[in-house]
Amino acid sequence: MSMTSINLNQPSMNLHTDHPMFSHHLYQYINFHLPQDRPIIVLCIGTDRSTGDSLGPLVGYFLNKKPIRSIQVFGTVDEPVHAKNLKETIDTIYRSNDNPFVIAIDAALSSMPKVKSVDIGLGSLTPGAALKKKELKPIGDIYIKGYINISGFMEFSILQNTRLSVVLKMAQQIAQGLSYTDIKLNKPKTFFKTNPTSSFKANH
Repeated sequence: MSMTSINLNQPSMNLHTDHPMFSHHLYQYINFHLPQDRPIIVLCIGTDRSTGDSLGPLVGYFLNKKPIRSIQVFGTVDEPVHAKNLKETIDTIYRSNDNPFVIAIDAALSSMPKVKSVDIGLGSLTPGAALKKKELKPIGDIYIKGYINISGFMEFSILQNTRLSVVLKMAQQIAQGLSYTDIKLNKPKTFFKTNPTSSFKANH
């Protein structure tokens, strides 16, 4: 579990879910690039109405099952964050926190060699890119894109017919890596201006 096992200085990297150190390497990269004294937000984008696009909500679901203390999670199976409420959610995040640091997670499609892997890197991702939803603006300070199937024609059908086992495994492993991050932070949530979860409900 040495920190020297991967190059943490690179702007992005690809991790395969079959690697036994996947969750730890994900944690290492995030921890290396986390700022000091900023609220950490995990924004899990997607919908529970599509198997392939449920990666984000499942990450949020599994993460909320853990004893999270230092990060805030937006986007779960019960309250997904998707195209229809993404702007509202982002507004809530920035209104309720001082200078938040956002880790954005979304499903993606790619060529066969990248399926069952994730890209993690510095910067933002464009939600809905797998379905070419150009109206959605980029979001995130760190992005995690999970490649759950191959790209090509009829992306909507590909997402609908993605194997649930692939998405579940990836979601659990990403959530585990983020849980390690929360354990490392090990501090109470002290950055709220208001309670962002008391009145926010996803429209789905």
